[in-house]
Amino acid sequence: MVITHHGGQCFKVSFGDLTLVFDPIAKGASLPAVRFGADIVLISRNHPDMNGAAEVSFGGKEPFVISGPGEYEKGGVTVQGFLTKSEHGLAKGQLEATNTVYAVKLEGMTLVHLGALSEPAISQEAREAIDDIDVLFVPVGGDGVLDASGAAKLATLLEPKIIIPMHWSGLGEKGALERYIKEEGGSAETVDKLTLKKKDTADKDGAIIVIKP
Repeated sequence: MVITHHGGQCFKVSFGDLTLVFDPIAKGASLPAVRFGADIVLISRNHPDMNGAAEVSFGGKEPFVISGPGEYEKGGVTVQGFLTKSEHGLAKGQLEATNTVYAVKLEGMTLVHLGALSEPAISQEAREAIDDIDVLFVPVGGDGVLDASGAAKLATLLEPKIIIPMHWSGLGEKGALERYIKEEGGSAETVDKLTLKKKDTADKDGAIIVIKP
């Protein structure tokens, strides 16, 4: 699979003839909207920063849209969504919003995208269902989602092989990525895109890989 970063929490995962996208950026968002075709769309938070399903209905593709908790299967990809909370982009007077954490299994690997999670914990149901995480996408930006300390705490609990920070490019607080890397010990690899096979994760233990948008 090939993983590319499109700002905020938006990551495109390409594998074979299929394209999956997490949290595509919609028109009217804090960041420029994305524009490419996808087969499967996962939306963690109903906010323009993350709910651009229309923007990835492109090039003749009509994506299968997942926007909440439950179990799903499409094109050999299995998805479990778990309900959590977020404080990102709240309307005036709104105290919290719903967020969905997704566990995706494809090509023999498990990818977990935490969405706009604001608490450094997930439900017992999610914890029991999510095991042996190959890639963890974790928000680090603060300002309504996990900050550096909370992200590091939860990543330690979940024990992923690879950690990909998000919600630092165009969203979140200034310097959030640097604070997170420092919190985790100061070591990270930076790439333009991440090409990954199951065997590549075998010797990883919490390796931080920053994908440039």
